Amino acid sequence: MKKSIIVLSALALVASLGACKPKKSTYRQVYEKAKQREIAQNQSSSQAPDTNESDIIISKPAQSSVQIRRERLMVSEGEDANRLNQYCVVIGSFQNRTNALSLKERMEEAGFKAVLAENEHGMIRVIAASFSNREDAISSREQIKERFAPQFQDAWLLERDAR
Repeated sequence: MKKSIIVLSALALVASLGACKPKKSTYRQVYEKAKQREIAQNQSSSQAPDTNESDIIISKPAQSSVQIRRERLMVSEGEDANRLNQYCVVIGSFQNRTNALSLKERMEEAGFKAVLAENEHGMIRVIAASFSNREDAISSREQIKERFAPQFQDAWLLERDAR
């Protein structure tokens, strides 16, 4: 009787510990973010000698300072180039096109006209909104951050480089 109680207790313990295991998709998401940070760091360190002060623009509206990153962008295959203006609100960057498409679809379901664009280093940017002036882009970014908190707290602004 005592042996069966011990065996059942051990099985219950093993089952409960096994149920707490995180899903592989969680690991995949963390891996993707770490890989993107690594690529961004490598890009910034390799571009450091060529970078000039005009690559990062700091604007100081009444609320807070906003950094705007400047990149050369091309719309991804199958996207409407007319929906991509000078200032873009970027909510995600991916190497994997499937992940970018998934986020784009989620934003379209939420009522946004999201666009996928690719920079010269192969990163696919998910752009939630695009504007011809900086103030509208800043305002939109803040609205997205508030509406989707805490998901897109790292949303950032990108200015299309015309070089």
